[in-house]
Amino acid sequence: MFNIVLVNPQIPNNTGAIGRLCVNAGAALHIIKPIAFDIDEKAVRRAGLDYWEKLELHVWENIDEFFLENKITDNAYFATTKTDKPYFEAKFKDGDFIFFGSETAGIPENILNAYKEQNITIPMTKEGRSLNLAISTGIVLYDAIRQTYSTFKENI
Repeated sequence: MFNIVLVNPQIPNNTGAIGRLCVNAGAALHIIKPIAFDIDEKAVRRAGLDYWEKLELHVWENIDEFFLENKITDNAYFATTKTDKPYFEAKFKDGDFIFFGSETAGIPENILNAYKEQNITIPMTKEGRSLNLAISTGIVLYDAIRQTYSTFKENI
């Protein structure tokens, strides 16, 4: 199982869609406050459909609490547009944490700098600057599953 970490998400529909994605992919979802909406908001539930109740959800008061309770070493990747390393060069392992920042600010710079070798990006043409958060999460998570499919298929 992978761990998807959303740092300060701002759009309820994205978070709902990512929750649904996590249920179908067998991943846990970690949401780090502050959140720009009420986690029980109708839009989150609607985007997550009936999957939200099946979701392994962890909500953290702040990034410091998350790092205090979760040992992050080489078991994490940080999705950002501020690196040249494509996500498909990452060597994902079961249990890894895959971080995504807020829709407007991304992952805080100090965290990206602390884990520079583990920063990954989704290649895009020069015409685009970013992808939707839920789409980005799906792209990276399913490549992680592809790399570890032998253990994933035990759960299907």
